[in-house]
Amino acid sequence: MAQHVLETDGQVCPFPLVEAKEAIALLAIGDELVINFDCTQATDALPRWAADAGYPVTNFDRVGSAAWTITVQKA
Repeated sequence: MAQHVLETDGQVCPFPLVEAKEAIALLAIGDELVINFDCTQATDALPRWAADAGYPVTNFDRVGSAAWTITVQKA
């Protein structure tokens, strides 16, 4: 299992979600995608997308006053 990091800080929604979908498509099953973002709408959109796609969220944390990180595992 490998861990890949996607930096989307500074991008407005829906671009963090669009990039996350593209990035996870390239991963092997079991790999994790760490998505760092600062778009407040993505705090809802990314976990919802992961749940709808059947990808477990293994971490979701606030890392600053207006920044978050979420880790999604490809299933």
